[in-house]
Amino acid sequence: MNKQINRPQDLEAYKVAYKLAMEIFRVSKAWPAEERYSLTDQIRRSSRSVCANLSESWSKRRYIAHFTSKLTDADGENLETQTWLNFAHDCGYLDDSAFNNLLQGSEEVGRLLGGILAKPETFCLKA
Repeated sequence: MNKQINRPQDLEAYKVAYKLAMEIFRVSKAWPAEERYSLTDQIRRSSRSVCANLSESWSKRRYIAHFTSKLTDADGENLETQTWLNFAHDCGYLDDSAFNNLLQGSEEVGRLLGGILAKPETFCLKA
């Protein structure tokens, strides 16, 4: 049975992205202080921005072009998060296991966003 989607937090993409952002927050607490205003802030911002852009897109469902524009912003932020994950791993702040888990979560977010982007009309409001 499909659950009614009444708000962005009901979207599976939002749930997975939120969980990922919280896990990134948790692991990044242990990163060096000298990374606070670069890597740490950047990855936290981009990972959180996925959910923020999903919320913004939800409010723009009356217009499919606006809806998809904000969804592509969410997708872009997700890809940015993957870039920061690569840096964190290569700098030695994430071991292989943590890196693979976080990257896998981000790839799942990308797949879920891609599914919405493939059929945005199913999420948009009817005229």
